[in-house]
Amino acid sequence: MKGSIVILAGGGPAPGINTVISTVSKVFLKDGYRVIGMHEGYKTLFKENPVYIDIDFERADRIYNLGGSFLRMSRYKPKQEEFNVNFFIKHDVKLLVTIGGDDTASTANRISKYLVEQQVHVKNIHVPKTIDNDLPLPEGEPTFGYQSAKQEGVRICQTVYEDARSSGNWFVVSAMGREAGHLAFGIGSACHYPMIIIPEMFNKTTVTFNRITNLIISAVLKRKILGIPYGVAIVSEGVFHFMSDNEIIASGTQFTYDDHGHPELGNVSKAHIYNVLLQHKLKETGLSVKSRPVEVGYEIRCIPPTAFDLMYCSLLGMGVKFLFDQGVTGCMVTSNPVGEVLPLFLKDVEDENGKVRTRLVNMDGQKAKMVFSDGLQFITEVDYEAARKYVDNPEEFDFKKILNW
Repeated sequence: MKGSIVILAGGGPAPGINTVISTVSKVFLKDGYRVIGMHEGYKTLFKENPVYIDIDFERADRIYNLGGSFLRMSRYKPKQEEFNVNFFIKHDVKLLVTIGGDDTASTANRISKYLVEQQVHVKNIHVPKTIDNDLPLPEGEPTFGYQSAKQEGVRICQTVYEDARSSGNWFVVSAMGREAGHLAFGIGSACHYPMIIIPEMFNKTTVTFNRITNLIISAVLKRKILGIPYGVAIVSEGVFHFMSDNEIIASGTQFTYDDHGHPELGNVSKAHIYNVLLQHKLKETGLSVKSRPVEVGYEIRCIPPTAFDLMYCSLLGMGVKFLFDQGVTGCMVTSNPVGEVLPLFLKDVEDENGKVRTRLVNMDGQKAKMVFSDGLQFITEVDYEAARKYVDNPEEFDFKKILNW
């Protein structure tokens, strides 16, 4: 036995986690290592009685294409004073494999630095996972799980669009994305939605509910001018990250609050908030339009991975062993579009506080420019005269003026 490797998964589920666990386990078992799966992420790693399981080939093989996570996950962030070397020494750990998003990667970074200080030689390789696609990988490389989640989101949202067409109504869809709008942008552009709202588009003004509402109404008005009485707008939940608590509370939603007095956004439907505010504004303007909320979030996190993520996660899993054998540590494993495995060192993508920086939608890229200029439907100055048939002040709903573009 060459020693042990430990695999843990932090944050929320994403399609492909089991594929990574399976592949990493198989390649290390093949080379004579013991593979330990840590339940509950970082929550029990430093406790007296950590919750873990040995992973053999049969178990690894069985979970390869399943959705969800075989290893129970946790968002727990251990404090620095909780760190110790006990588990690593007791089980002769040579490598800690972490699967997760920016928080999991940042904690792994802290643990790696601590182990170096303690002169305990445990390598760490992080596998970047999140349906939000917001880890700072090289341009064009998705985080695993994003493509599968987007595919399922598109399936759901195409059905929503057919409902809008069939019923002659509008729908307001909220898509997951804690800080970045990749998922909403990817789903909305694939479905040819007339309005996509992501936090990155507010690059020249502040995010407010009123601006979000007015952007949706801009699309409603443009479609009315075109004789289309239905439509769908998709809004990223990431817009909340850029709002003040006062703005959020002023929405009139009944929130619960955390220990720091901040509204607990995870307990409410974002689509419901957007839709209620839209309905109030529509009534104020005298527009008779029905709209309904649809939340796209938890439904897409635990689906079985698509072919893209099955192959991609396999490459990342084998890439962990490839980098480990080269003596690499303190990095994220990446696989570019041609399948080459390369390390992305955490020290190169962390901020001054040691936190991994968030990758946002590139608003200066050609893809975003085309979608926001040609793919959406909204009113501008040339539509004012036609729009006055429906509202007295079309300037208020001018897409470019709302965003100060």
